[in-house]
Amino acid sequence: MSSFKDLRIVDNFYQTSSFFPMPTVLVGTIAENGKTNLGSYSLCFPYYIAGKDRYAMLLECRNSSNTAQNILRSKKASLNFITDDRKYFREAVRLGFPGDTTDEKMKDCLFTLEDGIASGERPKVVAEAFQVFECTWNDTLEDAYLDKPGCLEGYEPPYRNFNGITSKFGAHFILNIDKILIKPRYYDTIINGVKASGFPPVPVDYGYRDSTNFWCSRFKKPFPEKIQAKEGDAMSVRYAAERIDPDVKFTDGACAKLTKIPRVFLKAALQQMVDIAKEEGITLIDEAALTVINDKRRKEKK
Repeated sequence: MSSFKDLRIVDNFYQTSSFFPMPTVLVGTIAENGKTNLGSYSLCFPYYIAGKDRYAMLLECRNSSNTAQNILRSKKASLNFITDDRKYFREAVRLGFPGDTTDEKMKDCLFTLEDGIASGERPKVVAEAFQVFECTWNDTLEDAYLDKPGCLEGYEPPYRNFNGITSKFGAHFILNIDKILIKPRYYDTIINGVKASGFPPVPVDYGYRDSTNFWCSRFKKPFPEKIQAKEGDAMSVRYAAERIDPDVKFTDGACAKLTKIPRVFLKAALQQMVDIAKEEGITLIDEAALTVINDKRRKEKK
């Protein structure tokens, strides 16, 4: 007998039929009057993460919302990730309430708006955010550029499968990431080495429940769990390294330092190291050379 109970799946299942952790994102868009509109969203997730010439996020929202209508019109958006300060979450709940015009909701907005970094006419970004993705809607996918703003009572078929107007009241937007902006403290954590004290206080949003409240939890200090290298892993690294480039060799000591790389990523990581080694005129990658290569890899991330 199962230890679980079978729960009926209904609309908005992520918050009505389950517990699903989500981010709290303020989506900035450009209203018809040129002002920045902020709308609160949690259904915003990574979409293209590797293997293409671009990176992208997926945003799901009501197609009649200010956010959707503005994206259909201007194609631009800023994804502003806020911290777990309770007053920020309270304001995010207010900004997420449907029906208000941009002027009405932004009149006494708690958040400070400032210019981003990406070029062109874009929505401003939230100064209190710990990071911001400046994005452009990829309306070429599924010919979504054919979808136009203006239908506030629902769109009629045909619908797109994954980009643009996807149902009578729904929309999905694949947003290409143009710039990632991050506050200095967290920039340093990514570039100079991760430690528990360097993580931003990211809230976990559980959505609208009990027909009364939005629920959110505070950040707790993260903890690491080391990858356990298995005996013989250094030999596996050497086997892979010897097949990358005949002109660049790895010492046993260097291979031993690379055993923590997951096997699925090992070939790509070794290839990048070999490419850097050849740029630097290195033909034997030992532990000292590995330090030089890793330093250059870190600098390229900046």
